[in-house]
Amino acid sequence: MHPLDRRLWYVLREPFLTTRDEDGWNIPLLVWRADEPLLAVGTAPLGGGIGVRRWVVNATVPMSYDRDDPAAHLAELADGLGLAGPGVGLLTGVDVAEAVARADSGVRVWATVGLGTPVWAAAPAPAPAAQRVGTVNIVVYVPARLGEAALVNAVATATEAKAQAIWELGLAATGTPTDAVTVLCPADGEPAAYGGPRSTWGAPLARAVHAAVRAGGVGTVVPWSDRRAG
Repeated sequence: MHPLDRRLWYVLREPFLTTRDEDGWNIPLLVWRADEPLLAVGTAPLGGGIGVRRWVVNATVPMSYDRDDPAAHLAELADGLGLAGPGVGLLTGVDVAEAVARADSGVRVWATVGLGTPVWAAAPAPAPAAQRVGTVNIVVYVPARLGEAALVNAVATATEAKAQAIWELGLAATGTPTDAVTVLCPADGEPAAYGGPRSTWGAPLARAVHAAVRAGGVGTVVPWSDRRAG
């Protein structure tokens, strides 16, 4: 087997769906495990920034969620799952069982798409306080080592592709106030220098993110806790 094939299929495993008991509810989580440490960049509450990571958790929370320590909460969830070492944790009001997966030229993307609070990034004034919570969480795996600048550029590329998909869905917005993105890649190998939308890895990344967000944003996404309450 070619080394790149191994990186493509075995370094970051497919996510598995599980649940947790919290506040009397059985709440879903989506969990990715890595067979070996991965280099990651992202904006997640837990494990954001640049560093080596071993797992990713995307956790559904009720729309009434009001904890002001999301990183600590996610660390508790990871501990309960037996996830060792540093990882990435994200939160969303969307049912993570509805994650959309897309792939392009070896790049894999998973997105949970909640567009209840679409906003322009450069809004002319603060948004009103009473709004629906909405979050687009994007997890990306690139099967080749990216340099640090390329990793940062890959986050920008994913965000641009997300904004394009949202615009094509007919929303006057670039995202929501709480979106998060994480890009992971092997921690070894010759680092690729670029992650922009016309680069070797940035181009398929952009296409896969665009396809996942568009597919996830079609129709009405009912928050998990709203649907549970009927």
